[in-house]
Amino acid sequence: MINDERSQALLYKAIVSLETVEECQNFFQDLCTVAELRAMAQRLEVAQLLDEGLIYNDILQRTGASSATISRVNRALQYGAGGYSSVLVKLKE
Repeated sequence: MINDERSQALLYKAIVSLETVEECQNFFQDLCTVAELRAMAQRLEVAQLLDEGLIYNDILQRTGASSATISRVNRALQYGAGGYSSVLVKLKE
């Protein structure tokens, strides 16, 4: 467990050290599979659409996300650590 926490802290430090979109893109392309990147991008888009007030069916049609994914993202928006909300505010700026 301690090793896992250390690994996660290293990952988070690496992410916040990135300074440009290009650096971020290069890092994530090396770090993640195409499927992982698509899944993360889809979840962020779902969060954005939920934040805009769209309903599940509209989000499903626009993104192709499953109802389970939409529900999980919605739960994170409502009861999570605030990560989605923090990022969504910054993206609006």
